[in-house]
Amino acid sequence: MADKFIIEMESGDVMEGELYPEVAPISVANFLKLMDEDFFAGLIFHRVIPGFMIQGGGFDKKMNHKDAASIKGEFRTNGVANDLIHTRGVLSMARTNVPDSASSQFFIMHHDAPHLDGQYAAFGKVTSGLEVIDKIVSASRDRSDCPYEPIVIKTIKRG
Repeated sequence: MADKFIIEMESGDVMEGELYPEVAPISVANFLKLMDEDFFAGLIFHRVIPGFMIQGGGFDKKMNHKDAASIKGEFRTNGVANDLIHTRGVLSMARTNVPDSASSQFFIMHHDAPHLDGQYAAFGKVTSGLEVIDKIVSASRDRSDCPYEPIVIKTIKRG
């Protein structure tokens, strides 16, 4: 049975979903640990791209970075069989070009992005509140796709 999560935004908007430890056990364990520590409270979605994804979990309202330990990237090109594809609502770990650089930042797919399959560690899916993703990507943003007005995560907790 999948672990459940609830993302509550400062705006009152809510997204709910499930995590798939059978697909990406390290990523799920890391996300659950960070949730249990209330790590995500007050962090923002700092990168929002309509037709692609929303990314958060690493910066506060003032764009100060919040550090977390890196984990192994659980995706095909890094030697891990992960067949969860990047379709609308899928939750995946953000990273640099270094395969094992994922830590706390995650992204949620606004639309399907098959070019990410096998390249990033998908580990869950939003099952309720997809309209919140649509609302977030509609925010006015700068050239770096960062919203002008912070889109703040109140909490992410177990569902």
